[in-house]
Amino acid sequence: MRGRVVTALLALVINANLWAQDNLEQILQQFDKHADVAVANQFFNELAKAEFTDETISFGAETPADSLKQQVWYWAAEWLYDQQQYEQAEQYALKALQKYHPSNPEKTDCLNTLGCIYVRLSDFKKAAHYARQSVDMEMKGGDHDRISSSLNTLAGIYMAGYQAKEAEQIILQALDHANKVDNPGRKAIILGMASEIYHTLGDDAKALTYAEQAIEIEKRLGRQPKLTIRLSQKGSTLLGLHRYKEAEEIFRQIIPELKEMGDAHSYAIALNRLGMSLLCQERKSEAIPYFKEAAALFSKMGDLYNEIHSHRGLYESYWTINPDSAKIELDYFDLLKDSLYMHSTAEALSRYNAEFGNEQLQKENEEVKKAHQRTIILAALIILLMALGAWFIIQRIRRNHQRVMQELIREVEQLRSDKQETKQTTKEQTDENLTDESNEEDRQFLMQVIEAVNLAMPSGNFGVETIASELNMSVQTFRRRLMAAAGESPKSYISAIQMERAVTLLTDSRDMPISKVANLCGFEETSSFGHTFKRIYGCSPSRYREENK
Repeated sequence: MRGRVVTALLALVINANLWAQDNLEQILQQFDKHADVAVANQFFNELAKAEFTDETISFGAETPADSLKQQVWYWAAEWLYDQQQYEQAEQYALKALQKYHPSNPEKTDCLNTLGCIYVRLSDFKKAAHYARQSVDMEMKGGDHDRISSSLNTLAGIYMAGYQAKEAEQIILQALDHANKVDNPGRKAIILGMASEIYHTLGDDAKALTYAEQAIEIEKRLGRQPKLTIRLSQKGSTLLGLHRYKEAEEIFRQIIPELKEMGDAHSYAIALNRLGMSLLCQERKSEAIPYFKEAAALFSKMGDLYNEIHSHRGLYESYWTINPDSAKIELDYFDLLKDSLYMHSTAEALSRYNAEFGNEQLQKENEEVKKAHQRTIILAALIILLMALGAWFIIQRIRRNHQRVMQELIREVEQLRSDKQETKQTTKEQTDENLTDESNEEDRQFLMQVIEAVNLAMPSGNFGVETIASELNMSVQTFRRRLMAAAGESPKSYISAIQMERAVTLLTDSRDMPISKVANLCGFEETSSFGHTFKRIYGCSPSRYREENK
């Protein structure tokens, strides 16, 4: 049933977007030939019909041509950016920028748009250049709230460009300005960014401090879905700090909430982390049920990457309790790695290789690694940490069960040797079945996209670049993969996932307030959610709920 809803919804969204896009592009072409007031007003009428602007913008006959060009080209850039036509958006934003007077405060909006465009084009140097100009103008204006917002955007650009140290300096400035005004919602966002930056830098103590501050604000604001995500981030930081009991308490608190929210993916990840907190406390028998439930959920969702973590947790939990069960989990662990080898893209393989240290994959992906030096450095750190952890576990188990471990090691080495011998003989068969496997790859990829969007939706951070990053892809690669697999643009596909979740919550959770449904679907404002829902379904969310009892 849900599959049919998604298909129908995609058709509606795509047809509406294509019609509006073609019409607006024709008007823009006409305006570019002759900057006429009537054509400009026609352009803004179309934007208003598409609910892209809050109200219709209009100009009088006496409006100067440069003012018309500035407004039309700026809004054209905004529209094309929303349609993910970033190169065209860049052209119009640059043309609009030339028409602004140097002291015009609205120029900061255009600069900010250019910064966002260049992030999508993966040109972080240019993105930072224009975002920095926006910051400089806001600094001169003296509005601390706007300054903090522009600095937060700039910090996000540096994070996206893998320059966390630079991002740290910028986010600290943003916090300083945010502390000078009374906007707790803005401050919570900036604190969340600070926590992410320090976590990336490996300073989990600071990351925890900022996460806790953000949690206190979310509590005061009563934004429960965002509070749950903040708590999950805090729990992960506590694991990194080896504060396992505290992490356990947090995950026990949020797991029922995630389940009630219907966020299956976040729920399964929290189960894995709860299992890990118990495992690290040597409470292995207690950890097993959580890893098992998480493994079953990830298997159902087709999330091989996280399912591997579940089976690794089961393997370590069973190691000293039941060697036979440990061997079964190790075999399944190896089987999933082989499946990833056959079905994952080169970028995904690089990530899995970094975690599991498969030397053969290192050789086969040498060229990919050369193109991603930063990823290699991070991978080396992960491998080192895993090696240290493995050494600690092996030493401890060797003192108690040396004979059992030697037996397991011999069996594992024999299994791996057999698999290496069979890989070469099955290569030709793999080539013959490439078409069928490609179809399976597409299905797995679309499942990963849906899961990534659903996981990020409650936090509101599920833009195309974020989802592409979650899948370890560039925006361009992600767009090509999704177009090939689904025949749709990322923006349309993500919008369809949002609306499918909205329909599910409206019909399955009838007591849930519309405002909470909006938040769980990634909308900050209930009114924005209502406009989007009505545009797709032709009625308000509350009316849809009444008509589908």
